[in-house]
Amino acid sequence: MPEDNEKTLPKDFGSDYSLPGRFEESNSEHFDAEPINSKPKNRAILIIIVAFVIISSGFFSYYFMNQNEIDSRIIQNYIVDPEKNLVNQYGVGEYGSDHAHAAIVVFLDGEQLNFGLSQFQISSRYIHFENHNPHIIHKHATDVPLEMLFASIGIKITPDCIMLNYAESADIKTGRFCTGQDQSLLFYVNGEEYHSDISQYVLDHNDRILISFGDAESISKHLSYLESLEIFDIPKKTPQYSGNDITV
Repeated sequence: MPEDNEKTLPKDFGSDYSLPGRFEESNSEHFDAEPINSKPKNRAILIIIVAFVIISSGFFSYYFMNQNEIDSRIIQNYIVDPEKNLVNQYGVGEYGSDHAHAAIVVFLDGEQLNFGLSQFQISSRYIHFENHNPHIIHKHATDVPLEMLFASIGIKITPDCIMLNYAESADIKTGRFCTGQDQSLLFYVNGEEYHSDISQYVLDHNDRILISFGDAESISKHLSYLESLEIFDIPKKTPQYSGNDITV
C-alpha cells in the first residue's frame, strides 16, 4: 500500500484558469492572443484616402480654372528678372545716376542690323534704343555695360561670335555668326580697334561703336558711315521712367 506522502494528484484536465486563484497557475505564453478587430482601422484609412482624393480634385480643378493667374504669381515670386541679375552683377547705379548718348552700328556680312524696329525699343530702362532711332544708345545709370543692352534685345556677343536670339523678322538676321577662315569679327570704339570683350564696355557720351562681322575689307566704309551719324545732345531735364515708356 503506498504511503501517504507518495500520493499523486489527479491530472488537471479541463481546468478553468479564469477562476479566482487559478490565474497564477496558467501559462499565458501558450495561449493565443484575442484577435484584434481591424475594421475601425481600415475605416479610418478609407476615410483618409477619400478625403485626399476630394482635396486633390478640388486643388486641380481650381488650378486649371485659374492657371494663368497662378502661373503669373509663381513667375513673379520665384523667377528673378534677368535685368535685375545684371544690375546686381555689375553694381549698376540707380536709374538717373547718369545720362549718355552713343552711336552703335552692327554689320553682319555687310548688312546693318536695324535696331529701329519696335522689338528693340526700350527693352531696358538702364540702357536702350528709343523713338525708333536705329543707332543711338541711351544710357541712364552709371556702370552699365553693353551686355545689358545686348541681353535686353536678345543678342549675345563674344570675342568670336554674335548670337541673335530675338524674335525673327523679315527685316533682320537671326542665328549664330562665328569667325572662320574667310570671316572675322572686329570691334571699334571711336575709330580705334577694341581688343577686349566689347560686351563689358561701359560707354561714355558721344562714343561711336562699330561691331562688324564678315569681310574685314569693309571696315573703312563702316567706320565712315558710323562717323556720319548724329548723336543728340543730352536734354537738361531728368528723364522720367514709367512702365514701358521713358520721356527725356
